[in-house]
Amino acid sequence: VALKRMLNFNVPPVKNSAGEPVWKVLIYDRFGQDIISPLLSVKELRDMGITLHLLLHSDRDAIPDVPAVYFVMPTEENIDRMCQDLRNQLYESYYLNFISAISRSKLEDIANAAIGANAVTQVAKVFDQYLNFITLEDDMFVLCNQNKELVSYRAINRPDITDTEMETIMDTIVDSLFCFFVTLGAIPIIRCSRGTAAEMVAVKLDKKLRENLRDARNSLFTGDTLGAGQFSFQRPLLVLVDRNIDLATPLHHTWTYQALVHDVLDFHLNRVNLEESTGMESTPAGARPKKKNKKSYDLTASDKFWQKHKGSPFPEVAESVQEELESYRAQEDEVKRLKSIMGIEGEDEGAISMLSDNTAKLTSAVSSLPELLEKKRLIDLHTNVATAVLEHIKSRKLDVYFEYEEKIMSKSTLDKSLLDMISDPDAGTPEDKMRLFLIYYISSAQAPSEIDLEQYKKALMDAGCNLAPLNYIKQWKAFTKMASAPTSYGNTTPKPLGLFSRVMNTGSQFVMEGVKNLVLKQQNLPVTRILDNLMEMKSNPETDDYRYFDPKMLRGSDSSVPRNKNPFQEAIVFVVGGGNYIEYQNLIDYMK
Repeated sequence: VALKRMLNFNVPPVKNSAGEPVWKVLIYDRFGQDIISPLLSVKELRDMGITLHLLLHSDRDAIPDVPAVYFVMPTEENIDRMCQDLRNQLYESYYLNFISAISRSKLEDIANAAIGANAVTQVAKVFDQYLNFITLEDDMFVLCNQNKELVSYRAINRPDITDTEMETIMDTIVDSLFCFFVTLGAIPIIRCSRGTAAEMVAVKLDKKLRENLRDARNSLFTGDTLGAGQFSFQRPLLVLVDRNIDLATPLHHTWTYQALVHDVLDFHLNRVNLEESTGMESTPAGARPKKKNKKSYDLTASDKFWQKHKGSPFPEVAESVQEELESYRAQEDEVKRLKSIMGIEGEDEGAISMLSDNTAKLTSAVSSLPELLEKKRLIDLHTNVATAVLEHIKSRKLDVYFEYEEKIMSKSTLDKSLLDMISDPDAGTPEDKMRLFLIYYISSAQAPSEIDLEQYKKALMDAGCNLAPLNYIKQWKAFTKMASAPTSYGNTTPKPLGLFSRVMNTGSQFVMEGVKNLVLKQQNLPVTRILDNLMEMKSNPETDDYRYFDPKMLRGSDSSVPRNKNPFQEAIVFVVGGGNYIEYQNLIDYMK
C-alpha cells in the first residue's frame, strides 16, 4: 500500500478512476529495487503508469516531458547523482522519496543543487518513506539484501569487533525496525533477553520511538499513518531474540518445502534460480560441455500451490504436484476443445466467420482458458522446483540427515554411530557433515572427550571439511553460560511412514525410490517457546528476566515486570543475527 501510494505521487491511489494513470519513470537504487521487486510485478508497475524503471547509477537519457519518481537510500553518492540529474535537467519534475529518513544537511545539498540548476519549481515533493525493510510474505520481512553481511550473525559476533562497528550495526537494525513500525502505524511493547545484542537493539529502538513520540508536531505515529486504524486498541508485542540462544536450528537440515528450497537451491527475495540440466547426453570427446541454461521462477503470494504447500513436508508436496498434474491432464482435452472453438489452431478465415455462431461457447472459453493455462504454468514451475530439490535430497541423503539430527536434538537413541555418518562417502557434502556434527556438539550435555573429539576431527578432515566452524562453536560453547543447560527441543522424532506408497506408481514424475517418507510431529522450537511465554504471560525461567520496554511511558523504567497482564493478540519476532525458514514455519504452525 505504501509503495503504491508513493508511485502515485504520494496520494492514495484512487479506485476505478476513469482516467489513465499518469505516465512516469521510476528511478531506484539497489535497495529500492530489492524492496519493490518481491511486492510489485512489472505488469503491476505498468498498471500504475510506470513505463520505465531504471537504476539511479545507470546511464540514463533525458526524458524532459515525463515526471520521475525516485526511491533511494539517502547516501552520499545517491544524493550527488540526484543533484547531477537536476543539473542535467533529465525529467519534467522530480518526486524524491527516501527509503530512510534523510538528514538536514543532505537535504540542503539537494536544495542548493536545485537552486543552482534553476530547477526549484521542478522538485515537486520530497518524502521520507520509512520503508527500509523488505517484505517477503504477508507475515514476514527481512532487513536488507544489499549489504546483508553487515548485519549478519558473523558481523555481530566477530571477536575483534570494535565498539563503533557494533554501534553502526545496531543503528542499521534499529533504523529498519523503526521503519517497519512507522509503516505498521503501531508502537510495540518490546521484550528482549538481557546481556545480548538483542538488548542493545531494544534500548536503541525504545529511545528512537520515544523521541519520535515526544516531538508531537512531527511524530510519525499520529493521525494519518497507513496502518493507524489497524491496531488502535491492541498494541503488538515485539520480541527481540538473540541468535545465540539456539544455534542448532539454523544448521539443521530441514524437511518442509519452502525451507528446503531456501537451503538447497539459489533462492533470494522470493525468486528461485535453477540450472536446467540438459539431460545425460554424452558429449563427444574434445567437445565443449554444454552450457547449462539458467531459469528463474518467482514464488509469490499469488501462487496458490506455493501458499498452500510451502510449509508441508516434502513428500506431501511431491504427491500434491502429481495430483495437480493428473487433474490437469483430465482437463487437457478441454483446453484443446476450447482452443479449437476459438479457432486458435486452424489459421483459416472460415474459423473466424463461424465464431459469430459460437458466441455463447466462446464466452465460456475466453473465461476458462486463461485459468487453465495459468494452472499449467504453476504445475510446470513446481514440477521443476520440486525435481531440483529431490535431486539434492537423493544425492546428499538429506532425508537421512534430517531424521538423524532430529534424533540428536530430541535425545532419542541413535540407530547408527555419528562416526559412520561422517565417514560415509555417499552421504552428503562436507558442509552437510559439518552441520550434522555441530548440531551434535551443540546439543550434547557433555562435550565429547578429547580422544573422541580427535577421532571426529580426523573423520571430518578426511571428508574434506574445514574445521573453522567447529573451533568457533567450541569457544562459543565454553563462553555461553547456557552450556550448563542445553536447549531442549522437545522429545519428538519424525515417524517414517515406510517408503512412498502412492507416489511410486509408474506414471509419477518423481522417482522417490529410497527416500524416506518422514512425517513431522509438531513441536515448538526455542524461539517459538519464548514467544509463547511472552504472549501468554506465562512464568518460565527461560523468559522471566526478559527486559520490558514501553516507549509510550514517559519515563523508561528498567523492569522485567510487564504492566499489562493481558495476553497479546499480535506479535512480531525479530532474531538479531538472522532467523530462518524453519523457525518461520514453526511460528506459523504455532499461530494456527
